[in-house]
Amino acid sequence: MSFHTPRRPAVPAAALAWALATLMGPAAQAQSEGRAQAQALSFDRALALATAQSPMLAARQAAADAAQQLRTSAAELPDPRVSVGLDNLPISGPERWRIGGEPMTQRSLGWMQDMPNRAKRAARADGAQARSERERALLQAERLAVQREVAQAWLARWYAERQLALFTTLERENALLLDTVAARVAAARAMPGEATMARQDALLLADRRDELERERRRAQAALARWLGLDALAPLEGGPPPMPLDPASLRAGIAGHSDLLAFAPMLRMTQAERQELQAAKHGDWSWQLGYGRRGAGYGDMVSFQLTFELPLAAATRQDPQIAAKRHEAERIAAERDDALRRRLEEVDMQLAELAELDNKLARLQQAALALAEERVTLALAAYQANRGDLTAVLAARRERAELGMRALDLQARAAALRTKLNYLTGEAR
Repeated sequence: MSFHTPRRPAVPAAALAWALATLMGPAAQAQSEGRAQAQALSFDRALALATAQSPMLAARQAAADAAQQLRTSAAELPDPRVSVGLDNLPISGPERWRIGGEPMTQRSLGWMQDMPNRAKRAARADGAQARSERERALLQAERLAVQREVAQAWLARWYAERQLALFTTLERENALLLDTVAARVAAARAMPGEATMARQDALLLADRRDELERERRRAQAALARWLGLDALAPLEGGPPPMPLDPASLRAGIAGHSDLLAFAPMLRMTQAERQELQAAKHGDWSWQLGYGRRGAGYGDMVSFQLTFELPLAAATRQDPQIAAKRHEAERIAAERDDALRRRLEEVDMQLAELAELDNKLARLQQAALALAEERVTLALAAYQANRGDLTAVLAARRERAELGMRALDLQARAAALRTKLNYLTGEAR
């Protein structure tokens, strides 16, 4: 007798996949949405990522840490020296090569310490402090430069995407118009040449889209320089407000990031000059020695002081001191020149910003409204068979160009505000 176990019907693969998708769909969708939201690139997140990932900032930070460590040892005394010797060992006669046979032979142990004068050590400490401040100033300037570049790249991409969105609206409207033209031609209410004109206009729009897409990719490439793959994430939020006070900006121009390093550089030169002046007084050193002789002979202790005699200061230290004085004058003059240049740049940028704001105000208050009115009138005339398609296409194209011009003016003004806001560390 044999028993037969009935087989279960096979589940089709498509049905199984559909069931798994139905059960796991909400969770997978929620996970995908959460990942997309976590990867969204806001303005502040872009700045934070660039600050954390910049190789130059890491290099500047390492230089600042190294200069900070050197401050500890700058004013310390030099390392002491130990001497071990064998004095007066006979090499001839009956006591040759015998350490304890000759009264003058002794084994000696010495301890020596150089003592740079106090003014020299103080100057070295001041120089190390100034060097640390210079590295911190360069780090601050590099941080501001990175944030400025990233902010401008983020804004360029944001405005490029806004222009593409506006242009997509124009393309959609023209596609609807092209369908309308085809229907009107079929109903003998329009000339066949109007359909050709609409298709030609579509080709021009395609060229314009390529130009806008190129600008978006360029902005994304500039952002990728600082953020890597994070630059491909969708943007989140909009540009932050960046108010400017021209009077405060001009008054605080001395805190410009490019000028931060001049003051510590001047102090470094002054410290080096003070060290050279201190060298005119000379250093000194002391030495303590212990000598042990053979059995039957007493041990000895010796003490010695050594002094430097800077007798040729006129041909050694004085020329170096004069050179450092001229170097300090050079640094001060370069700082004054850089200050004037930055003030000129700020005034020129403020003038350009005022021009952009005025143009944008006129465009938003009058030009866009007039362009919209022109589109309405041209379309109404065309629908009533009192106008041609050329006027409609030209009016729509001009309205779109004015909208993109408004975005372009906003982008240029935002770039200038960003540059002016990141001149000093007190901007944001």
